[in-house]
Amino acid sequence: MSAAGIPTLRDGDLIVRPIRARDAKQLERVLLENRAWLRRWEATYPGGGTAIDTKASIRNLLAHARNGAALPFLLEVDGEIVGQLNVSSITHGSLSSASIGYWVAQGAAGRGITPTAVALATDYCFRTLRLHRVEICIRPENGPSLRVVEKLGFRYEGLRRRFIHIDGAWCDHFAFALVAEEVPGGVLRRWRDGRAPADAARVHPEDRAAAAQSLRVSDR
Repeated sequence: MSAAGIPTLRDGDLIVRPIRARDAKQLERVLLENRAWLRRWEATYPGGGTAIDTKASIRNLLAHARNGAALPFLLEVDGEIVGQLNVSSITHGSLSSASIGYWVAQGAAGRGITPTAVALATDYCFRTLRLHRVEICIRPENGPSLRVVEKLGFRYEGLRRRFIHIDGAWCDHFAFALVAEEVPGGVLRRWRDGRAPADAARVHPEDRAAAAQSLRVSDR
């Protein structure tokens, strides 16, 4: 799938559009401006460096898109890049699932941009791709991202130990998911109508305690 095969999703002033090779320079500027804000949550490669290489990153994302395994998006408001959202690990058949990851610039936080983008992407996965399940995994200490799944009513599924390499270390994540049957009218509509279950994303106390203990150990 090329960038031309990736949809453009819209809601009000928010445009969720395909990432393109020519976005590299502007995307790099946004990432550098938000380095302190984003670094704690950035996926890294074990033993790899920390330099930002947006051209290589975009090439990699588009390669996965051509294979049908990903939908790499940029978030735009008023023509400016304010974030990124990737639908990855897309599989069909008996599993029919995908994972969503995202970030938003510090200046765009708290404006409803991220939950709207996640809802649009999830609805596309269910309605157009006909997937059955969408998952989001979040670091336990990432409060803003946790509020996104709380708002949208993603269901908490459990603690994943040392799940993803983040900012130079293997980190625990909380896993959240929705299946298509839970949102027959769509994730965005349910949220806007105030029907998202308030406690669906509630993390079990024992998992929160275990994650906190793991974080203390890794910080020693």
